[in-house]
Amino acid sequence: MPATLPDILKSERVLDWEYSCLRNQTSSPAVDAMREQRAWLRSGLSDYEIALPVHELKACAEGTGYYEGLAEDVRYEQLKLIADFCHDMFPRLRLFLFDAHHVFSAPVTVFGPKLAVIYIGQFYLAFREGQRVRSIADHFDRLVRDAVVDARDVAAHVNALVAE
Repeated sequence: MPATLPDILKSERVLDWEYSCLRNQTSSPAVDAMREQRAWLRSGLSDYEIALPVHELKACAEGTGYYEGLAEDVRYEQLKLIADFCHDMFPRLRLFLFDAHHVFSAPVTVFGPKLAVIYIGQFYLAFREGQRVRSIADHFDRLVRDAVVDARDVAAHVNALVAE
């Protein structure tokens, strides 16, 4: 569960916008990492399951919150990329949207049974002890179970946001 949009789903223009406010950093490493993640997913060697608050995509569509100041054409291009990529890569890529009013989550990543990571801002907390990894995985599973938009329906949901 990422802090904003998952890097694997970000457009280059959104990455450029995000990095434009940072001194002495460009989006190039992030763009390269995003391309590598997509290539890995397309290779069929791994599946990705992502849970995201449903309001994150709505804020992107409306240009509110984090996305305030991001041009409308960039936001709509971003949403179209998400819809198309989720449609094309399903079931290898499964994006679930949950209602943050009912369940909260810090950004977490579970790398199988041996590693789980929680993002706390500028730092990551990594857990390798089995019970802690299992607890974080169980939390993620709850986000998936409580999703208000199932992975099968994400493309249609995102396209509807763009059409509004």
